[in-house]
Amino acid sequence: MWRLKAEGSDSSSRFQKVLLAAAVAALAAFVGHTYLRLKHIMLASRELPVKHLNCHYLQNIEYGAEDITILKDGLAFLSTGLKFLDLPSFSDEPGKMYVLDLLHPRPTPVELQIKGELDLSSFNPHGISVYTDETDDNIYVFVVNHPHEASQVEIFRFVAEDTLVHLKTITHPLLHSVNDIVAVGKESFYATNHFSFPNQALHFLTMVLAMPMCDVVYYSPSEVRVAAGGIMSGNGINISPDKRYIYVSDIIDHEVDVFERKKGEQLEYIKSVGVGSLCDNIEVDHRTGDLWLGCHPNSMKLSNFDPKDPPGSEILKIKDIHSEHPVVSMEYADNGQVLMASTVAAPYEGKLLIGTVFHKALYCDLK
Repeated sequence: MWRLKAEGSDSSSRFQKVLLAAAVAALAAFVGHTYLRLKHIMLASRELPVKHLNCHYLQNIEYGAEDITILKDGLAFLSTGLKFLDLPSFSDEPGKMYVLDLLHPRPTPVELQIKGELDLSSFNPHGISVYTDETDDNIYVFVVNHPHEASQVEIFRFVAEDTLVHLKTITHPLLHSVNDIVAVGKESFYATNHFSFPNQALHFLTMVLAMPMCDVVYYSPSEVRVAAGGIMSGNGINISPDKRYIYVSDIIDHEVDVFERKKGEQLEYIKSVGVGSLCDNIEVDHRTGDLWLGCHPNSMKLSNFDPKDPPGSEILKIKDIHSEHPVVSMEYADNGQVLMASTVAAPYEGKLLIGTVFHKALYCDLK
């Protein structure tokens, strides 16, 4: 009887060891898979060749211009001073908005004065969009704001030459991690969420497991709903010149997704275009329809910031995005010695403005 019990005990012990070994092996495989996936997402081994344009630094922009958008009349709006997640920030001051007249002989960014009931001490501007009301020519500026790490959208009206009047603050549970917006009315817009869930740990898990669960949200005063899903991490968003298509940068998948606007402001997925970089904001040339992207060529260098080996900058252009063979071209590239962590490239009549997360901004001549 004792011998049978001993043999049974030995068998149980061996079984437990097998289970433990299998669990250790599964954990090791998961850790290895996670490491390789993160390395791929971040393009951690990528080195970028240098390709410069005829550029100079914009005056007054010292702590980043995360997003830039330009009206057809050459008026550019810039959001500056973003403090976002664990990314570097070289200033303790609140964020600011600037305006720049590209038709001026010497274009210089001018700080916009903000009037109204908005806490400017915690103003932290991110993605921006501008809407012009064709009935009265009023200009509305939409700004993603992260005060105290929150997620909300501010709507302003641009008045005079250097003033924004705050009209409204928008919050909603579906707008839990807004990155960028594109306005389609005086109080309506599409917005990207860069996290699948408000909880960052859950989002990280979906990222590791390659589960595309981020979305694009449509907001209007009458309804708020998800307009499109199936995105790994939504970043920049913009609209085609004819207002028919919406473009979304899926930064983790290294793609730009193309959606068609349908009845009821639903978005129908059309296709994705690979860009080979972690692209941030999207700007659209109002004449040609070309897409311009500010990208991070190696986000490992951005996350592990080292001034001796700084994160580089990459500007891409997508030509003929609706054709069977879109052309993706590198228009500017730097290893971080001139410009660190580019996020946006806004073209206008042979000129190009390039913004960054926390560094400077460039004014370039494309001719």
